[in-house]
Amino acid sequence: MISIDKLAYISELRKANPMEKFIFSILTMILCISLNNIVYSILVILFMAAVTVFKGKIPAKSYGELILIPLVFLVIGIVTIAINTVGNSREVIFSFSIFSVKLGCTKESIFMASKIFFKALASVSCLYFLALTTPVFEILTVLRKLKAPKLFVELMGLVYRFIFVLLDTANMIFISQNSRLGYSRINTAYSSLGKLVTSLFISSYKRSQDIYTAMESRCYDGEINLIEDKFKISYKNIFIIVIIEAILVAISLSKNIFGGVI
Repeated sequence: MISIDKLAYISELRKANPMEKFIFSILTMILCISLNNIVYSILVILFMAAVTVFKGKIPAKSYGELILIPLVFLVIGIVTIAINTVGNSREVIFSFSIFSVKLGCTKESIFMASKIFFKALASVSCLYFLALTTPVFEILTVLRKLKAPKLFVELMGLVYRFIFVLLDTANMIFISQNSRLGYSRINTAYSSLGKLVTSLFISSYKRSQDIYTAMESRCYDGEINLIEDKFKISYKNIFIIVIIEAILVAISLSKNIFGGVI
């Protein structure tokens, strides 16, 4: 899978002020969580996807692959919310019994599961917009300007980088094993997987030590200093952000249009 950082660097929104993108993304996510409105969540999902793909010029296939990752976990999670003990409720849509326990779905449980599903997916789409249009070091710069704890920012940057070191090491080991037919049969596949995990731990630890040594040789003293690009404040973008948020909130809260059901 293409690195998220690579997609962020090729985005057409890469040169936009990261503070503006950060505020827009986080503000939209906060409104999505606080309003708890299905209409608003759906509008946010569609709008964020459209801006990221069409305005940011991120390949639709790559965006689809990324959105499928949380989608799988969300589907599994909402099933446990939609299906619960129903007893003798008359609002049961369908039910089944397991060891004398009656389980099923009601209108209320499906509605609640739908709310959580769309709200979570909308929040993820907000974060994807930020991650796919803003390189991680610019996000760290924004957090520094917002006076986030220095230790938190440094750990966030290091952990993010080491994740890709881990994935890169695992990929190289897998290619090496696969080229030697290490996954041709089930028995050899299990054996190769065990060796991969062992080698991955040792190799990743060694590479992390090498990276830390390289940082120390460049006078690392516990703080990572980055060259920051200077961005101008765009009052036009700020105005557009305010208008977009106002329109989304107005549509989602318009009970006359949607009948007050959602």
